[in-house]
Amino acid sequence: MSQNELHVIFGTGALAKWTARELVKLGKPVRMVSHSGKMDSRIPAEVEVVKGDAYDVKRNIEVTKGAESVYQCAQPQYHEWAEKFPPMQKAILDAVAVNGAKFIVGDNLYMYGDTNGQPIREDMPYQPHTKKGKVRGEMATAVLEAHRAGRIRAAIGRASNFFGPDDTAVTSYAIRPALAGKSVNLLGRTDQPHTFSYIADFGRLLATLGTREDTLGQIWFTPSPAPVTQVELIKLMEDELGHKVKFMAAGKMMMSFLGLFIPAMRESVEMLYEWDKPFIMDSSKAQKAFGLQPTSLKDAMHATIEWCKIQN
Repeated sequence: MSQNELHVIFGTGALAKWTARELVKLGKPVRMVSHSGKMDSRIPAEVEVVKGDAYDVKRNIEVTKGAESVYQCAQPQYHEWAEKFPPMQKAILDAVAVNGAKFIVGDNLYMYGDTNGQPIREDMPYQPHTKKGKVRGEMATAVLEAHRAGRIRAAIGRASNFFGPDDTAVTSYAIRPALAGKSVNLLGRTDQPHTFSYIADFGRLLATLGTREDTLGQIWFTPSPAPVTQVELIKLMEDELGHKVKFMAAGKMMMSFLGLFIPAMRESVEMLYEWDKPFIMDSSKAQKAFGLQPTSLKDAMHATIEWCKIQN
């Protein structure tokens, strides 16, 4: 692989794949780093996949040597964030500092905490009140502090709860059951407006951040459609499938019970505030700066369902 403007992505999950696709479209050489080092049929053929260990600074230095940009799309299991996420990201950041690449981080909105329905913007202060929100906030602060100190050049891209092809959480827990004629599990109140991001748009944002210089030192939100309720999202699903979709909403009591057996569900209980009142993300900054427009929820739902049909 040519080292000319090499772009290295940690992780091979949904966000990593969509970031790779966007970079390939731009004609960039791409390397993905995963624990197995195995190629995946959903990864573009032009991409090189290598074996790595995100916690190993020495190995991270090796796989990012000569890179123009490094994308942090890897993460440990949901219930292991507090213990494993900070050292993972620090090991990648330390390698980036050695090799001088730009550091582009894929992130979420947990660190802003409960804004009581006020739209979340990039310039809002962090007010986390959950364990995972505090972890994410501390990690993001470390990245931007390293940027300001001149150790690295970094930008952070964030999205709200996202869905799309490649089996993200909403796809697994909502769309697949609907296709099978089963009841869909929703969270909290189903009548509250919620911003949903599309995974392909998230990948496009990260690729944009990594191929420009005017993005650095800043936080950017993924261009996302206007908020809808979970019931409205179900209606979009019904329109695409051509049949009614049954659903039930899990509240704190049910999720706490299920959490006795499912670690990821146990970790989700503290995030219910996102679903019990309006949860709105203002993504106008990136839309205006880059001319990026969000994929419509209708088109996003169509693409996701078509992908699920093929997988089934």
